[in-house]
Amino acid sequence: MMGFICWDGSPRNVTETPAYLPSCTRVGVFVEPRPDFVQTKVRELGLDRIQLHGNESPALCREIAAATQLPVVKAISVRRAEDIGLYRRYADIADMLLFDTKCPGVGGSGHSFDWDILQHYDGPLPFLLAGGIGPGDAERVRKFRHPRFAGVDLNSCFETSAACKDIALLKQFINALKR
Repeated sequence: MMGFICWDGSPRNVTETPAYLPSCTRVGVFVEPRPDFVQTKVRELGLDRIQLHGNESPALCREIAAATQLPVVKAISVRRAEDIGLYRRYADIADMLLFDTKCPGVGGSGHSFDWDILQHYDGPLPFLLAGGIGPGDAERVRKFRHPRFAGVDLNSCFETSAACKDIALLKQFINALKR
């Protein structure tokens, strides 16, 4: 999956359709968007999934899911074990969760949270792990175990500048995970 940030509060915001759109699962990442804006970005970017990364209400998530007819990934900000339980609000709406580090802003902090608290997650949905995962974390990711763990979100720690990924670092990390 490849994420396309569609939020003007981010330095990674996709302001125009890229000249090249890779053949992969394209995920539009939104923060408390209007449903019509999401629909426009779905058409422009050929999105396959929607990731909602703000404080969206379950009603807004339902509205967006109905409007786009696409799978929804709902981000849950985590600092302590009690935060995990927020998933229950979205369990019948989302197709997948993303557990990210709770921070003053909206994601992209480059900081990790204590993954051990995810043992408190007992929900039915698969999840992605996010938040400060960097080039040196491959072994830590490989050792992480949870029956619903589906993958990792790699972002700011693999950038040379906002929205510019270091391809060599990504390849090294992926190869380390495969070993």
